[in-house]
Amino acid sequence: MARPVALITGPTSGLGAGFARRYAIDGYDLVLVARDVARLELLAAELHDEAGATVEVLPADLADAADRAEVADRLSAGVRVLVNNAGFGTSGEFWTESLDVLQSQLDVNVTAVMALTHAALPPMLDAGEGTVINVASVAGLLPGRGSTYSASKAWVISFTEGLSNGLGGTGVGVHALCPGFIRTEFHERAGIDMAGTPSFLYLEVEDVVRDCVADAAKGNVVIIPGTQFKALTTAGHVVPRSWVRRINKSVAKGRGRT
Repeated sequence: MARPVALITGPTSGLGAGFARRYAIDGYDLVLVARDVARLELLAAELHDEAGATVEVLPADLADAADRAEVADRLSAGVRVLVNNAGFGTSGEFWTESLDVLQSQLDVNVTAVMALTHAALPPMLDAGEGTVINVASVAGLLPGRGSTYSASKAWVISFTEGLSNGLGGTGVGVHALCPGFIRTEFHERAGIDMAGTPSFLYLEVEDVVRDCVADAAKGNVVIIPGTQFKALTTAGHVVPRSWVRRINKSVAKGRGRT
């Protein structure tokens, strides 16, 4: 029997690499999408050797419309799983950051999620099975941690929740993964200073991936890994938003990031 296929964006490090390894171990072939061809090919070789997966490398910059279209064409051919993991934040303030950089951020964090999900769903629906995992963030649930990044992740959550209603009973599931801080390259690459962030707030990649896959299998739409972040987001819904903004400004350093 043909092995199912999972397409993962942003898999060269961190959470994306964690998803790639998990699905390879679970018996999936992979399509890996990122800009860094060298790192893509290295990961592809590792996963083939470790798990026997057939890995297709698809270099693409998801901030570029032509590259997004190329990935969408591959999805139109059919996959069992789509993980929209690619995304980025930036340091600095909104009013000093380049508008081109901010637009690229929205193109990757929002436009790519919409376009790739739109391409992936028809063949999934025809097959009566499939899974879309949209990587959002706790930042999309709690106000005060930057501006455009938090807004983009709030969009991903709202989009996923709305889409899940229409997919009920089709055999296709869509899920928004909302992790907090994870031990990855994310903040370093964004130039965001995380000094002073309590260590108990950090999650491990393997734990986040494990919880996500398990919760998706249960049909959970919004997935929040880690008891500490479940508690924080629950509290965020019952206290005034002004309090949440103040807490985030103190703990998560709402300034110095978009």
